[in-house]
Amino acid sequence: MSKQKRSSFIMQGTILAAAAMITKVIGLAYRIPLTNILGAEGNGYYGVVFQVYNLALMLTSYSLPMAVSKLVSARLANRQYRNAQRVFNGAMTFALVAGGVVTLLVFFGAGFICSGILKMDLSVYALRTLSPCILIVAFLGVLRGYFQGHATMLPTAFSQIIEQIANAVVSLVGAWLLFRVGLNMGTEETRESYGAAMGAAGATVGTVIGALTALIFLIVLYGAYRPVIRRHTAKDRTRRPESKKKIYKVLLLTIAPVILSATLNNMSNIVDQGVFTNAMAFLGYSEKEYTELLGVFNGQYDTMIGIPLSVASALASSFMPSLVAAIQGGSRQLIHRKINLVSRFTMMIAIPCAVGFIALSRPILDLLFFTQDNTVPAMLLKLGGISVVFFCLSTVTNAALQGMDKMMEPVKNAAISFLIHLVVLLIMLFVFRWSIYAVAISKVILSGCICILNAWDLQKACRYKQEVKKTFIIPAAASIVMGGGAFLMFSVLDLILPEAAATIAALIVAVIIYGICMALMGGISEAEIADIPQGRKLVVLLKKFHLLKK
Repeated sequence: MSKQKRSSFIMQGTILAAAAMITKVIGLAYRIPLTNILGAEGNGYYGVVFQVYNLALMLTSYSLPMAVSKLVSARLANRQYRNAQRVFNGAMTFALVAGGVVTLLVFFGAGFICSGILKMDLSVYALRTLSPCILIVAFLGVLRGYFQGHATMLPTAFSQIIEQIANAVVSLVGAWLLFRVGLNMGTEETRESYGAAMGAAGATVGTVIGALTALIFLIVLYGAYRPVIRRHTAKDRTRRPESKKKIYKVLLLTIAPVILSATLNNMSNIVDQGVFTNAMAFLGYSEKEYTELLGVFNGQYDTMIGIPLSVASALASSFMPSLVAAIQGGSRQLIHRKINLVSRFTMMIAIPCAVGFIALSRPILDLLFFTQDNTVPAMLLKLGGISVVFFCLSTVTNAALQGMDKMMEPVKNAAISFLIHLVVLLIMLFVFRWSIYAVAISKVILSGCICILNAWDLQKACRYKQEVKKTFIIPAAASIVMGGGAFLMFSVLDLILPEAAATIAALIVAVIIYGICMALMGGISEAEIADIPQGRKLVVLLKKFHLLKK
């Protein structure tokens, strides 16, 4: 890979990853007061509704950014500007139909979903409030994929940040206001539950307004980009423009496997929670008890796990256009390099995050969710933290297989892994009675199986063999040293400082130790550091202190 192409790829990936980190920081910042407003029960309603919402997005819009990006970039690589525009128009039609139908199904079927399946009657308010967002996000996904297909991640990055800011502000205000409205509903005994349910509904208003704000931003940006599109299409000399029928066929053939794969990967969330609530009800727990356990799982555990996963998703999205271009060029060696590069950068983030969750789970949660009892979520992070590594790697390998038109392999692998994890979950719930901990452990089983099966299919598809030393061994060794150093630092400082100060100091030390270890062990080269924004300054600093391995 030429230095210019590698630099461009890393820059686009860095932009999207940075945006993902910013949105996660904003999300974490507002989830802390939101968790405090809603309480454990309210977070249970809020979290379970989002599992239904996420499943709806799988069926309508989750696949659209990657599919549109893949199809548009393939046509732009061959200078087929009109066909690229036809793909965009066809995808918008798909978004309207699929998003509209699923929105109506969720809105009118909310009562049955919440009462009949989830056994959480009061979550119906939040689910109905959230349902219009399904259609909005479908349009949003097409626009983001279109710009990503043009190998620019800036529109997606800015729209994500704008969306999250609007979401944060409106969610907090909505939750606070409607929580108080709910306290005036129901009987004396059910007022708190109604307050929690209405507060969750108020929080979902922020999600709708945030997505709508991002959509308006991208529509304005697309309008400003229209003159450039017209100039490109005027120069298009493609003799055989693709018909609408062919465009829709290609879209469906691309979108359907991605939908199936993503649905199977993410359906585990709603199935796990449905199995969990029904199992707990069967075992004699009250709705309030298992709703609060789910609130802990969704409010604290899932929030923390989602931070590194968002970075992996961002890198996978930025990876798709360049991978398609490499496939069009027919260079197997270049394809291998691209997969290896994005895998390495993903593991450099995922592995230390997993070790950090295991080593400092309780201090980190106490720092962020200081009004909650973090005993259960801390144990969840210790048990399920390693799933971060597997989920991040499976995100990359899914994108690689889909980019090579091996669309059904991720579907098959997700289905096999889903069945294995479901059997294990049922055994842990009914035989061992591990309660909410069974859900976290089942995630490790699911993600690990997907990684193994995807690696096998990648080897068959392009003879790709995962590099081990720089991708796994060195980051793992650096992370273990980091985790040990951070835990020791926290243990000492916690004796003389407030817990929050000791935790912050330990996290700062952890970042420094990990960076130094990676440089000394040769986990990242001088050229790779230089390609990162402000990387040349970092190279000079590392050389000054003799921390960069030659």
